Amino acid sequence: MDKWSFGFTMTLVGIGGTFITLGLLILLINIFKRLFPVRSDRGSLK
Repeated sequence: MDKWSFGFTMTLVGIGGTFITLGLLILLINIFKRLFPVRSDRGSLK
């Protein structure tokens, strides 16, 4: 494997790993939003 093909392979693996990681984080955040919803305090007057 020459330098160019190694560099291109590492670039593709890096970009793919980044997008997979971001997708998993988005999925995890959405799961936590459903498990722990934010309560709105607009209706309560003190």
